[in-house]
Amino acid sequence: MAGIPIAKPFLGEEEKRAVLEVMESGQFAQGARVAEFEKRFAQYVGRGHGIAVNSGTSALHVALLAHEIGRGQEVVVPALTFFACAATVLLCGGTPTFADIDRGLYTMDPASLKRAVTKKTKAVMPVHLYGQTAEMEAINEVAEANDLIVLEDACQSHGAEYHGEKSGNLGDTSCFSFYPTKNMTTGEGGMILTDDPKIAEQCRLLRDHGQRAKYDHVLIGYNYRMTEFAAAIGLVQLRKLDSFVRKRRENAARLTKGISQIEGLRPPVEGNWMLHSYYQYIVRVEDGFPLSRDSIVQRLSSEGIGCRPSYPGVMYRQKAFRKRPAERSKVAEETVPRLFEIPVHPLVSSSDIDTILSAMDRLRGPE
Repeated sequence: MAGIPIAKPFLGEEEKRAVLEVMESGQFAQGARVAEFEKRFAQYVGRGHGIAVNSGTSALHVALLAHEIGRGQEVVVPALTFFACAATVLLCGGTPTFADIDRGLYTMDPASLKRAVTKKTKAVMPVHLYGQTAEMEAINEVAEANDLIVLEDACQSHGAEYHGEKSGNLGDTSCFSFYPTKNMTTGEGGMILTDDPKIAEQCRLLRDHGQRAKYDHVLIGYNYRMTEFAAAIGLVQLRKLDSFVRKRRENAARLTKGISQIEGLRPPVEGNWMLHSYYQYIVRVEDGFPLSRDSIVQRLSSEGIGCRPSYPGVMYRQKAFRKRPAERSKVAEETVPRLFEIPVHPLVSSSDIDTILSAMDRLRGPE
């Protein structure tokens, strides 16, 4: 049994040709293709400036530094997210603090954000998790009332929308990842988007050793540049992004229709005025279901269906973080152990969906 992978990059002949063209050009480091990719991706989202880097983590790090996040300043991040969100705040010398999540959407709870703000808070980092945007209207209201920078972590939400606006066009600055499993990929890579030319210029300096011109270093920066190979793949993938998202949404609709009939399993929901791009399809195990989350993962995996737990726990329980928050994120702590992921990517076929739903329907019965 070959199995259905949990995720798989969707690359074809166009991407291969684009990479070969870079090889033949002899220009491998950041050049014209990177500049073109920055322009095209910023236009797609609706932003004025794009700054390409070598990963989503680098994008977050540079964006935080460009907004002068540093020692003695706090950045509110959701308790349920990827490690890099909080880690990059620490790399800047700042302190990550944690807001709880919405029980249905799994993104930052605006009411919890409001409670988390202190005199030291300088920024909030809402994460558009699993392909769905956070409740940005309410989050922006809290930010405006407290004079906070809004840095969108859009690393999982390429093609998602909120009130008709693209993910990444909902705060002051936004960051994307092009890791192989994302809705579009460059192999590895990231992008910072902003409408502020001063922030954009600072980001460009920080990603390239602080160089204003060749060997003219005006600040201490990093080697976070994107390669021409990555940008060449990204330009092709960007043209396909909308079709990829449509296929993910089609697959998700079928999965949701089937899983909704299984008592004790809760499919993801699409928030009001949101367009979910389904980077991941997350199912929640409710009380009373005969199997635990981990047992479900084991059963489905044994049948060749790509399946894995979502994040192992709330962010502040990671060993790397010594300081625990004064206020626990109770919803996140209760929810995270119930979440697991099943395949939804564009290479999942109609017959694959039938196989997945059949296996899930058997979960309530005997092994």
